[in-house]
Amino acid sequence: MNYDTTNLVKISNHKTSNFNLMFEINDQLGRTLVFKEKPKRIISVVPSQTELLWYLGLEEEVVGITKFCIHPDSWYRTKTRVGGTKTLDFEKIAALSPDLIIANKEENTQSEIEALMELYPVWISDIYTVEDALDMMTTVGDLLGKKQQAVELVNELSPKFEALKQASVGAESYKVAYFIWQGPYMVAGSDTFIQHLLELSGFDNVFGKMQRYFEVTMEDLRVATPDLILLSSEPYPFKEKHIKAFQTVCPNAQVLLVDGELFSWYGSRLLGTVDYIQNLRKAVAQNRLL
Repeated sequence: MNYDTTNLVKISNHKTSNFNLMFEINDQLGRTLVFKEKPKRIISVVPSQTELLWYLGLEEEVVGITKFCIHPDSWYRTKTRVGGTKTLDFEKIAALSPDLIIANKEENTQSEIEALMELYPVWISDIYTVEDALDMMTTVGDLLGKKQQAVELVNELSPKFEALKQASVGAESYKVAYFIWQGPYMVAGSDTFIQHLLELSGFDNVFGKMQRYFEVTMEDLRVATPDLILLSSEPYPFKEKHIKAFQTVCPNAQVLLVDGELFSWYGSRLLGTVDYIQNLRKAVAQNRLL
């Protein structure tokens, strides 16, 4: 997705002309946003980043979220919901008078975000790796006056993921297929945050050479012969009842339900990701030994 930023190098140029410039900050698309003060009315249209804002203590500043921003529950119940991540309600957004919208290149619709950029400052993340996620946290914290909290979070996460990486060196590798959708079946491929976490964890994605998220058939799965089939809890909510179909196609593979948030949310939820993946690897190894 390539955003047209020809006239948007600085946030809403018609607004910035009256600013007494105090600071500039880049988003992860390389766009420069210019502010005269810390944003006070924020809308987040990305669930994992909404949870990060809560973690950083921005209770008063965040005025709008999406219907998919389910964490924290208190915000989901009380904050104004401005539509879905790909179906934003522009009237609700306008009523909230935001001075900052926090979006994501992949999770939001390009045309909607470009339209919002004509009206409001929009900071866009673009995340493929843990390093990208940590950079996002640091930059958002700096932008919103929560630099210390963000740095502390990054300092807590960095050694966790380094330990995960080191633990995978020399460990048994498993061929894995990670399913995100049914009807049609879709898997995570290359250039995705999920793929990065799989690699970091010592899993070999059998569809890792395919582009992004794409459709596969059960025959594709059979030919790929994975050792492990992971069925994510989101965006499609796979359940126990779905396991049998995969087990029939790949009788020698382990088929497990996994927490999709811990594999794909790149905000503060990453605090639980490393322990979760390490426990997953232990469960897979124990099952293989039976």
